[in-house]
Amino acid sequence: MTHIQDVPVAQLFPEAYPAGRFPQFVWTQRPTTLPAQAWTTETTHRDGQQGGLPLTVSQGVKIYDLMCAFTGTSGAIRQAEFFVYRASDREMLEAALERFRGGAPVEPTTWIRASRKDAALVGSLGVRETGMLASASDYHTFYKFTPGGRSQAARTYLDAVQAVLDAGLKPRLHLEDATRAPREFLLPLVEAVLELAAPYGATGRPKFRLCDTMGLGLPYQGVAWPRSVPQMVCEVLALGVESEHLEFHPHNDTHLVVANCLAAVMAGCGAINGTLLGKGERTGNAPLEGVLLQLLGLGYFADQAPDFTQLNALAELYEGLGQGVPAKYPLYGKDAHRTRAGIHADGLNKFWPMYAPFDVPRLLGRPLELSLTKDSGLAGLIFLIKAHTQVELYKEDPRLQSLHAQLNAEFEAGRQTAVEWEEIAGQVQELL
Repeated sequence: MTHIQDVPVAQLFPEAYPAGRFPQFVWTQRPTTLPAQAWTTETTHRDGQQGGLPLTVSQGVKIYDLMCAFTGTSGAIRQAEFFVYRASDREMLEAALERFRGGAPVEPTTWIRASRKDAALVGSLGVRETGMLASASDYHTFYKFTPGGRSQAARTYLDAVQAVLDAGLKPRLHLEDATRAPREFLLPLVEAVLELAAPYGATGRPKFRLCDTMGLGLPYQGVAWPRSVPQMVCEVLALGVESEHLEFHPHNDTHLVVANCLAAVMAGCGAINGTLLGKGERTGNAPLEGVLLQLLGLGYFADQAPDFTQLNALAELYEGLGQGVPAKYPLYGKDAHRTRAGIHADGLNKFWPMYAPFDVPRLLGRPLELSLTKDSGLAGLIFLIKAHTQVELYKEDPRLQSLHAQLNAEFEAGRQTAVEWEEIAGQVQELL
């Protein structure tokens, strides 16, 4: 094969996969619509709880503290929204507000139904901004309201926006079910809110949250309205909404949640709303750790990255609540960085980046793991022993071969479960 030339050193694409950093985007043509800044906002205390996450006040405050430790001075998470209808939720909010006034980096906000009563409630709580429900699809406007229809829905939303403005707060309109909403309702509603808020200046300038409530959005520009996430973002921005005042809030019902977040940002959307570790209704909200990993790849937070090692404590907290992430959940599942195949273990022994997407121990604070199965071979034993004892044995070592033969005998006798380090630690110590 003379057309394939040998080279003196390996081509490992260091620009795309830099040592000690998350993978980077290397553009052949950088999108002109990328916003100057992009960040995330958090909704564990609202959508996470709504999705079944049981929180006491102390647990809710602990989650807020962990997200603050995670974001640090990076600006990766700028806001977190809270329910306000139960006393326990208001206690969480008050604790978060106290920390924010003391210098915590994540601003607490609230979420309300579109009513003057709810607007009056949040006006007394000390927040500067509130989200408000504004269902945008005919699935909602025709069947939620009595009598149903777009005009009544619009009047209800605008009246609530007026009440929030009168209370001295910034309104954030949550356009629920936007990816099933008619253009003829969603865009005129945005224009009407902008017009209503104009006399209130910068303090009342509204924000808009495009909600892919059922996870039906698609990350492609050429798809017809309403499923194209980038097209919808572009059309809302064209009305005069600034990128920093536009958020995208997707769910993961059809497996496209992070792809849709990236499509929104690349079309000009400044903020992604979701939850750390993806908690939320049904299949969950956008997992912000995954979104932020990609935003780092896009070049955001170059001066100060969030501390991903802090999320190990959050994963442990959820485990204690009986709401742990699945074993194979990306990044933080207990098996996310665990190999069982001998060929993978052999690769890890020879050159660990071969079977690691990035420097997992450094960036996530999690080890590269291995469980021994009938397919792990001698390479699996070598890797596991070196990882736990810093002693590297060779395949020809008779001690290693003896232990491997014992394990193989168990599997040949019908054992189906993997062998973990704790089971063989004593044998290894005697062997060494």
